Amino acid sequence: MADPTTPISPLPAFQAKRRALDVSGFLLLVLSFQTLGIIYSDIGTSPLYVLNGIWPASGPLPSKEDVIGGVSAIIWSLTLLPLFKYVVISLYFGTREGEGGSFALFQGLYPAAEKDFEADRTLTGDSFGRLKLHRQTHEGSRSFKDRIRFPLLLWSLFGTALTMADGVLTPAVSITSAVGGISVAKPDVTDKIVPISIAFIIVLFLVQQFGTARLAFTFSPVAALWFLLLAGTGIYNITTFPGIFRAFDPSRAVMLFVRTKNYDYLAGVLLAVTGSEAMFANLGQFNATSIRISFCSFTYPALVLAYLGQGARLIRDGEAVFDNIFYRTIPGPVDGALYWIMFIFATLATLVASQAMITATFSLTQQVINLKSLPPIRMVHTSDIVQGQVYVPAVNWLLMIAAIILVGAFKNLSNLTNAYGFAVATVMLSTTGLLAIQMVYVKRWPKVVPILFFAVWGFFDALFWGASLKKIPHGAWVPLMIGSVLVMIMTLWTWGKRLEDKFDGANRMNLRRFIGLDVISEKNSRGQSPISSTDDVNEIEVEASRSFYFITDDKKASSTDTERRKDLARIPVCAIFYKIAQGQGVPHTFVGFTRQWPALPRVVIFLSVCVLPLARIPPDERYLVNKVRSLEGFYGVTYYLGFREEFDVQVGDVMEKIVQLERDINPNAEVVIEEIRALASSATHVAPHYHVLSKVVDAGGFVSPVVNYLRKLLIEEVYRRFATMFPETANWVTSSDQIIHVGVNAVI
Repeated sequence: MADPTTPISPLPAFQAKRRALDVSGFLLLVLSFQTLGIIYSDIGTSPLYVLNGIWPASGPLPSKEDVIGGVSAIIWSLTLLPLFKYVVISLYFGTREGEGGSFALFQGLYPAAEKDFEADRTLTGDSFGRLKLHRQTHEGSRSFKDRIRFPLLLWSLFGTALTMADGVLTPAVSITSAVGGISVAKPDVTDKIVPISIAFIIVLFLVQQFGTARLAFTFSPVAALWFLLLAGTGIYNITTFPGIFRAFDPSRAVMLFVRTKNYDYLAGVLLAVTGSEAMFANLGQFNATSIRISFCSFTYPALVLAYLGQGARLIRDGEAVFDNIFYRTIPGPVDGALYWIMFIFATLATLVASQAMITATFSLTQQVINLKSLPPIRMVHTSDIVQGQVYVPAVNWLLMIAAIILVGAFKNLSNLTNAYGFAVATVMLSTTGLLAIQMVYVKRWPKVVPILFFAVWGFFDALFWGASLKKIPHGAWVPLMIGSVLVMIMTLWTWGKRLEDKFDGANRMNLRRFIGLDVISEKNSRGQSPISSTDDVNEIEVEASRSFYFITDDKKASSTDTERRKDLARIPVCAIFYKIAQGQGVPHTFVGFTRQWPALPRVVIFLSVCVLPLARIPPDERYLVNKVRSLEGFYGVTYYLGFREEFDVQVGDVMEKIVQLERDINPNAEVVIEEIRALASSATHVAPHYHVLSKVVDAGGFVSPVVNYLRKLLIEEVYRRFATMFPETANWVTSSDQIIHVGVNAVI
């Protein structure tokens, strides 16, 4: 027998799919302008500290040829990595939703199946069994891509974790570097750099709640003026030594390392490309075209001119500018008007620079939560147009606390930049590997292309990574520690949620397998059998002839088999059961509820939630309803929610949809309809609560006790505590006095 449900007309909103933002003309120019304040301010503030990162003020003054070689290394690093690798290549590899970053590359390789909410509303029928057919896999036939899935997941999570660590390091490094300019003009305030930096950091994180769009319009003019100042001062400084243009010859960079044999210079050069990953990670906040336009036409030329100018002044003035190359090479006298203009904009630009990685961290958090690799913490969408623009309060405050601790603990800017460079280099290497794999399995390009790509960019990334690896004892251990802690949390949550969802799917049941129905063989006033597939059955006439019972095992119980059945009374209430994981049938929560309370509510609603890529959904399109005809009073409902809307199930609206469906099925069911409407005020929300327990696995021989001990420790002592602190329904259900939490022992 086919599944006896009857859907109402499909909702227009149901067809909506999230796609990359597509704009053109004036809107594209506006979006490109916004990227200056959100994406490029990080890489744009690197001139504050790069040359002193290569040649610390405490070391010897570099020679003219060394300076030309160092500037050449900076220019070609900017060309090969941000320009070619990220702007030209990486932006083609966003997800179909327009997201970017390391985790987005993993999603591209292993895209999540689209949710079938039509199937999710299916509660009975033979079609329930068909779900299992496509799940059958043969271990021997797994492809190489399937076998490397888990290692790639770990690598992607590690890259994502380090990008999040960048969200801590960027404010600490950038703001401290900018505020340090005070000590050049006013040496007596040197001891106050740390508290001033902390004050700026607090202000920065306090304004995050206003959202990406508002901050972009505030920050972008600042960033634009900053880039113009960099370009202008760079052009002026170049005139003091035009020979600096020899830095465009890449052999100058090569000869620097051949001549000095100082591999550590690369760790300083790496600071010039910090923020490159923000271009890719922030793809969901904007789009690829806007990012390309702003970088190629504005950011890249301004940075190249700035580094050329600084190199020219360092060659000409030497020791006079060496202690703080950026501030000492500002044209005009120290403490002059232009100096303080540059200081003000440098400080503002570093605040904006921090925004790039903070916003990227919010985007990555959204991706990881949506893929169930982080606990479902609260996210606030800040735009009606771009679904990727989010604010994550918990992440914001954690980043602020960590940044303040770093500034207060390190104090030495050199150690902070060491920490910064390691995180950047590791993420860049991670991205290169994942891009090469995507070229093979997603783009289906000839294998020679990814091999050449990895050989070229993997070589440069590995050079930078090796240089930064040497800095672990000098500060680079910080992002390594932060990233390692985050990746352990994300890996544990990913593993636990998959086991929990697998348990949930395995325990979904056809409603008719455990809810039985006795029917008195009477005829109603139309001469029909009470159970009929005819649409116009008078339900109220046959209601009295129905008796429900709970089947206590998987075998079908007869009306006389009292040992395997428990009679169920119908009570005049409405109960809404939340379906967390996707799938046909009714959730284990309902089975547990019926076992504990042997009664059936008059109206039973199984609710699934679908967040659509639309800011708001019209009220009349929010609910899609299916009815189980063979069991009166059971309904499958999908609740469609806009990404900017708060979860708010209006039981009255759901009941009206049910009433509409009942009226379509049976125009004479007014008595039933009045009864259903009356129950709207007595709705009870039933949410699942899985009490996870570790099952015993056979790992073979003496290893089994160790494996089972560790498994139990991780699942029952760690994952269970996280799951209790961050329940999936925390951002869903209504006030706590209307909720019943049904506990289910889940052996996973």
